Amino acid sequence: RKKTKSSRDCHLERKEMRVRDLGLGYDSDEIVLFKYCVGTCHSSRRNYDLALKSLMDKGSISSKKVTGTPCCRPTRYETVSFMDAQTSWQTIKWLSAANCSCVG
Repeated sequence: RKKTKSSRDCHLERKEMRVRDLGLGYDSDEIVLFKYCVGTCHSSRRNYDLALKSLMDKGSISSKKVTGTPCCRPTRYETVSFMDAQTSWQTIKWLSAANCSCVG
């Protein structure tokens, strides 16, 4: 029996976006496919994560800058190229996620 992945699990989603709407300062109306990671990583928690959460809950460890669970992040990126308003080709490295995984 094939295991189905919950829609809440870490996965890649896609959205077509105008380059100028990405907020990186490029003047272009071109549409690019922006891929990003969404979902939870509760099923990827290990003993480390469980112990850390328990210690933070008890106040033994300050939780100000500590993350007690893995997070869904890109593990590989894609380069995106487009033409700007001055008809010059632009290339942005590490912009779009190519693969997602629970990190941490």
